[in-house]
Amino acid sequence: MARDYLSVDDLSVLELAHVLDLAERLKADRALHSDALSGKAAALIFEKASTRTRVSFEVAVGQLGGQALTLSSSDLQLGRGETIEDTGRVLSRYVDLIVLRTFEQERLEVLAEAADVPVVNSLSDFEHPCQALADLLTVREHLGALAGKVLTYVGDGNNVAHSLLLAGAKAAMTVRVATPAGFEPIPQVVDRATEIAAGTGGAIEVGVDPMAAATGAHVLYTDVWASMGQEEEAEERALVFHPYQLNQGLIDVADAGVLVMHCLPAHRGDEIADHAIDGEHSVVFDQAENRLHTQKALLVFLLGLA
Repeated sequence: MARDYLSVDDLSVLELAHVLDLAERLKADRALHSDALSGKAAALIFEKASTRTRVSFEVAVGQLGGQALTLSSSDLQLGRGETIEDTGRVLSRYVDLIVLRTFEQERLEVLAEAADVPVVNSLSDFEHPCQALADLLTVREHLGALAGKVLTYVGDGNNVAHSLLLAGAKAAMTVRVATPAGFEPIPQVVDRATEIAAGTGGAIEVGVDPMAAATGAHVLYTDVWASMGQEEEAEERALVFHPYQLNQGLIDVADAGVLVMHCLPAHRGDEIADHAIDGEHSVVFDQAENRLHTQKALLVFLLGLA
């Protein structure tokens, strides 16, 4: 049975640590597992625009010795009404792994049910689990450990927030989320993260005060206020989210060695100030690089090659 990665919760605590360890080794030695995907192909399907995800997955497959086929809906019969189930059944006859960036999480679940090969969620409206892997690797590189660290996320309780809650809980971190009222993470995700944290020694805190959430934090994290598909709400959201900008005010109350993080693309001057993304605390571009290394590790893991 194929092993899928549709949510951070698809990895156990030990598996998550294993993927991060493997990513660290792959980053240190580019030749490691360089033929792991030799003779194998991966279909990378993008129903949403992408820079980091597309390039990092293409390069990841190539560096592992495989062939990446990057496709949009308009390239496939999906754009003309073929079902996602039939697409999954057909692609399973050709490729060894399918990566899908889409809107509804349900599309990923339906695809995975129909496909006979591993399916990876490279972003949905519900989660961004590949980003969370890169985030944890980045924090571990800079702070030396994950357990006991406080990660504060400010802004919209979106897909990135969901994955951070689950990933942070599995890594025994304290994850604080501060959002405007009405923009909180989905309660089921918060409940699941809280359940995980109870078993790992982590903690989950959700509130509306960004300053309180940032106080003493080891990591400050934000994302765009209007995600893909919400562009028409951007101006209205900017008014609501303005107090949640990641700026010097939050940095000043955080830990002295705080890391500033953003999954990119950033709307500078909105959710993050220039001085924050470009300043001495920023590890934003390390995050972007680490997408490559964690995705290589994930592919090797899902295919049972390490």
